[in-house]
Amino acid sequence: MAPRPRDTPGPRLSPAVRAHLTDSRSCLTEASTARTAASRYVAAHLAALRAAAAILAARPRPTEGRRRRLRSAWELLPEAEPHLAEWAAYFSASAAKRAAAEAGMVNRVSAADADEILAEAETFVSTVEDLLGVPVQPQLPIDVPLAG
Repeated sequence: MAPRPRDTPGPRLSPAVRAHLTDSRSCLTEASTARTAASRYVAAHLAALRAAAAILAARPRPTEGRRRRLRSAWELLPEAEPHLAEWAAYFSASAAKRAAAEAGMVNRVSAADADEILAEAETFVSTVEDLLGVPVQPQLPIDVPLAG
């Protein structure tokens, strides 16, 4: 799918969808500036989770008569957007490592792990924004020297 021109207004998205996307970008920024691999890993994974929540909020499923068991966003995502199934599997598999890092088991996350998930999360967030018709807003490098 071709990116939308920047001067084209974005789609009408609900406030909840926009909030999830904003949170997702904030988590990416946090991940890119994190001082530890564990913090970078957690923030990047949360960025992907927020982007998945945006898809789920944008494409709600009809409610069924009975209550069903709670399911993770990664289980629900392929139902909402079948072509995101591989992404859902990837981030579902990495959720245990995120939980371990959040629980203080930081030695389970290497710098390479954190770098990989950050790169994957950035691609996933951009993919979700594209699916939702949100103009792409590439992340600027944080350590750009100011001219002056």
